[in-house]
Amino acid sequence: MTNTQASLKNPSSNDDQRYARGLARLQEIDGEGGIKVVESLAGIAPDFARLLIEFPFGDIYSRPGLDLRAREIAVVAALTAMGNAAPQLKVHIQGALNVGVTRTEVVEVIMQMAVYAGFPAALNGLTAAREVFAADDEKSARPLAEPRALTETA
Repeated sequence: MTNTQASLKNPSSNDDQRYARGLARLQEIDGEGGIKVVESLAGIAPDFARLLIEFPFGDIYSRPGLDLRAREIAVVAALTAMGNAAPQLKVHIQGALNVGVTRTEVVEVIMQMAVYAGFPAALNGLTAAREVFAADDEKSARPLAEPRALTETA
């Protein structure tokens, strides 16, 4: 059990409930990848890691009104338009795919940003999408377990 998981055993305060709700939402979107991001911050900024779970995922992503699919489309658009957040954009492109956004929809959202954020931002976004799609293809093409070489000794 990781420290992140251990801290959720007995949520006792409102902040602990926000954290638990946020961690569950993060796992729903990003799986273990999201948890790794949070754990990577533990050594340098544990308070920031907690805020990253509580506010965006525990409060905003957990609100009614938009489903996760719509929220991830909005995040892909925003991060593309920013033009300076490629690592986060890649995480959220994968998150969008995880919650049912198609590759075609991801590409269309990024292309739409050329109108509002300019061609350089859209080009960078398409590059990020291509990298995420390639990694996703590689991951799904890889066998679940490498076959063992059968050797006979006589």
